[in-house]
This record gives sequence, C-alpha cells and structure tokens, in this order.
Amino acid sequence: MSDEMTTNNNVELATELTIAWLSNPNTRAASEDVPAFLQQMHQAVTNLTGTGQSESTEEPETEYTPAVSVRKSLASKDHIISLIDGKPYKTLRRHLAGQGLTPDEYRQRYGLKPDYPMVAESYSEARRDMAKKIGLGRKAGQTKANAAEQSDEAEAPAAPRRGRKAAATTEA
Repeated sequence: MSDEMTTNNNVELATELTIAWLSNPNTRAASEDVPAFLQQMHQAVTNLTGTGQSESTEEPETEYTPAVSVRKSLASKDHIISLIDGKPYKTLRRHLAGQGLTPDEYRQRYGLKPDYPMVAESYSEARRDMAKKIGLGRKAGQTKANAAEQSDEAEAPAAPRRGRKAAATTEA
C-alpha cells in the first residue's frame, strides 16, 4: 500500500513539474512532446525518491579479468605488471590511486593474497640499502660503525662451536 501511495505521489509531483515547465512563457513545446516529457519527468522523480526500479538501478557486481596472469605479473624482479592495464611499474600505489583504487581493493578485485607485493623486489632492495646508508633504522645513540658491525654479524654465518679439547689442540 505504501508503494501505491509513493507511486501516486511521484505521478502527482511529475505532473506538477510538467505543468510548471509548460506554464513558463519561454518554453515552446508541441502537444506531441508533452506525454514524452511527462514520462521522463516521472522517471526522474522516481529515481530521485529511490522507489520503484531501485533493484534495476543497482550496478551488478562486475567481474574483472586481469590483463596478465598473477604469475606473469610477478615474473620480473625489476617491475610488477599491473593486472589492470598490463603495463610494468616499479610501484603500483600511484597507478592504483590514478584508477581510484587502494591496494586492498586491488587485491580484492583480482582475488589476490593479502601479501601480494605493491613494490618491485629490486626497487624495494634499492630503497632499503639507501635507508641503511643514511642511517635509518638505527637505535638512538648508535653510531654508523656499530650499526655496520651488528648488521655484518647478523648476516655472517656463525662459526662452528668447538669443545675444550678441540680449542686446546688448535692453540698448541
């Protein structure tokens, strides 16, 4: 019953708008154009009030097909190929922002895992090396020499442990 009342109100409102449009002395319309204008006005009012054809105005969930396969997009260390347009990028963030997407929306659109990278591996390594070179990531009060020693110790493989007898025989 409320749908009928809304439909009647929409028809009345569309009729009133059409009458107001026709009563304007600057409007010139042929009598054959009035019914078409009334239908257009009714459709516009219905769309604005959100009743009637609201189900048909909703956009269906579109299925996006990637330009390249996920495996191919990560094949190179120097770049990541966009699944949107198939072009290589060192970082996808600016490209995605231009498309109106966030990295999470991009991953969701193409069914990617949450750990799918947004930056090429070589670009990431270059940035990490530069950050280490200028001293980012050090603790407060730590000098560059101490930081370099600690990073070298962490990267170097540990020497095999020797027992007391092995250490005594090597010293002698």
